Amino acid sequence: MNRHPHVHFHDLQMPASDFRQDILTGLQAEQKHIAPKYFYDAEGSRLFEQICTLPEYYLTRTEIGLLKDHGPEIAASLGQNVTLLELGSGSSVKIRLLLDALRPLLYVPVDISREHLLQSAKSLAEDFPWLTVHAICGDYAASWEWPVQALPDSRRIAYFPGSSIGNSTPRQALKLLGRIAALLGDGGGLLIGVDLIKDREILEAAYNDSQGVTARFNKNLLARLNRELHADFKLEHFQHQAFYNAVEQRIEMHLLSDREQTVHVADEIIRFRSGETIHTENSCKYSISGFRQLARQAGFEPREVWTDADKLFCIHYLQVQK
Repeated sequence: MNRHPHVHFHDLQMPASDFRQDILTGLQAEQKHIAPKYFYDAEGSRLFEQICTLPEYYLTRTEIGLLKDHGPEIAASLGQNVTLLELGSGSSVKIRLLLDALRPLLYVPVDISREHLLQSAKSLAEDFPWLTVHAICGDYAASWEWPVQALPDSRRIAYFPGSSIGNSTPRQALKLLGRIAALLGDGGGLLIGVDLIKDREILEAAYNDSQGVTARFNKNLLARLNRELHADFKLEHFQHQAFYNAVEQRIEMHLLSDREQTVHVADEIIRFRSGETIHTENSCKYSISGFRQLARQAGFEPREVWTDADKLFCIHYLQVQK
């Protein structure tokens, strides 16, 4: 499967039984929900890459702009001779900028989408012939029994792009950041993209794009369940819904049932009321000071922070507390 001498692939993907149980547990809850990590089958990953290019979706282009504008400064902060982990290796544009600036000893991308990860790892190894890649297919929020050859005895830096930390509630984020700090260990650092609190209109437009790509991305989750869990969701009877919850300071994405209906999922019966939703994603937004406070609670010492002129997005550099 893997013929590139500098690419090593480690498959830590969860058993199908865990996927089935997660989905059924979420759909049988009072507020039906599905974890956003399940968006990313091959089609979901493709659609998300398309979302990242949309005019309304400022997050990706703003983060890329920050990496371009501050690359040498960021690399100087991170230091040399490091193992670079990328948690949720999405757009390869971002990591290419960082690899150019940092030239790490080893690159370890971690992603739940197998085909996307394989393609990206091979492409990077071809374009950066000096680079050794240990790609890990798994859930970075759950899979920590990683192969020792992917975590050599060198200083560790993690890159957590795209404000993916916002998919976790602040309480969940605190726990996840604490686990990342423990993984990185003494002298380790975390470069993390964080979306900032801003006007409702800008936020809601980013998740309700005029081309309907985000709606297709959201509804693809049901298509995946139809295919992999023998469900019979009628996608035309579920509507994409995304709105800003000002109290919780987050965008919420839901799939709304437009009628009373019954769906079969993995031989279980799931009933929907008209207007009932499946909560598919949170995207929490932070102030710079609020996120720095959260990072301190998780065991990091905030260092530099870079943000754009419009204060849409920021990148934090955090060091593990001694």
